[in-house]
Amino acid sequence: MEDEVVLLDFWPSSFAMRVKIALGEKGIKYKCKQEDLFNKSPLLLEMNPIHKKIPVLIHNGKPISESLIILQYIDQVWNHKSPLLPSDPYQRSQALFWADYIDKKIYGIGRRVWMGKEDQEEAKEELMQCLKTLDRELGDKLYFGGQNIGVVDVALVPFTTWFYSYETCGNFSIEEGCPKLVAWAKRCKENYQSVSEALPHPLQINEYVMELKKRLGLV
Repeated sequence: MEDEVVLLDFWPSSFAMRVKIALGEKGIKYKCKQEDLFNKSPLLLEMNPIHKKIPVLIHNGKPISESLIILQYIDQVWNHKSPLLPSDPYQRSQALFWADYIDKKIYGIGRRVWMGKEDQEEAKEELMQCLKTLDRELGDKLYFGGQNIGVVDVALVPFTTWFYSYETCGNFSIEEGCPKLVAWAKRCKENYQSVSEALPHPLQINEYVMELKKRLGLV
């Protein structure tokens, strides 16, 4: 019996992009259902009644929520190819540390940058410090996972399609401060079809950001 895999998605969401990359790396066929986050579907509310957020992976009728938990689930269930997490316990702990760091930092700080409120300058500085930390952690490696992408790469690379919006709204350059990180993002997209297919064009994201700012009364 073939697995039934459904992803409750919202196309601009970096968290949902992570899941699409992981499924792509594993070669898993799935159905993608777009959600309207201003009018959430009964299915989303049923499958994630606690947080009521996407992404939700529904595997044979069973829901898994929270993107990093979904990545670990995918890696364990479909362990036949493209491992996302190291098998060594220490290396695994370090990868999860950096994935968690990304989770706790990028989205919230980036949101403050594109919203453009009174704390924007402070948010820009915080974002650059965070990205410089990741730039240093990458160092001279091809990918955070070493020779191939791993969970840290999958956790971070979706946010790079938002970089243009951060820069446009905040009037600054990420590449100036983090050249290795920007080169890494380009490498991920060029060398991994799963990444290039999962990430919308930065201009699409920026168009969405402009529409959202209007909807929120920020412009």
